[in-house]
Amino acid sequence: MTDFLMTMTPWHWVAIGLVLVSVEMLVGTFDLLWISAAAFVAALFAALAPAGMNGWEAQTAVFTIAAIGFVVLGRTVFSGLRNPPSSHPDLNDRVGKMIGKPAVVTKGFVGGSGRVKFGDSEWSAEAEDGGNPAMGQNVIVTGGKGSVVSVRPA
Repeated sequence: MTDFLMTMTPWHWVAIGLVLVSVEMLVGTFDLLWISAAAFVAALFAALAPAGMNGWEAQTAVFTIAAIGFVVLGRTVFSGLRNPPSSHPDLNDRVGKMIGKPAVVTKGFVGGSGRVKFGDSEWSAEAEDGGNPAMGQNVIVTGGKGSVVSVRPA
């Protein structure tokens, strides 16, 4: 293994960087992008450093330091790449879309719990004030957790 490391040229680092970029394109996590950038930095170091200073130990150290630095930088400064803001934040949040909208009680509340119809779906519901809305009464959805919505009288 050390025989291979002793013969590392800039082209080896470029090849490693290209392989990592290719894998990053398949995975899409942005983590390998920073490590591949570190491989290109190591290639630059191997090509430009004086002959006595560009041994495999120095190249590996430059790669390691650059990789750690780029990953930290990438996860902090460029964190928006991983989770970009959505133009439709409630796309997969049905309860979020329901908040503030009216619903109709389909099963009278007992002990603060009952069922409401919102659109074409029926939902388990809890009265926000602990009251017991009657069947057919209009209510407003105020929140929810999981498949249970919170409601208040309209």
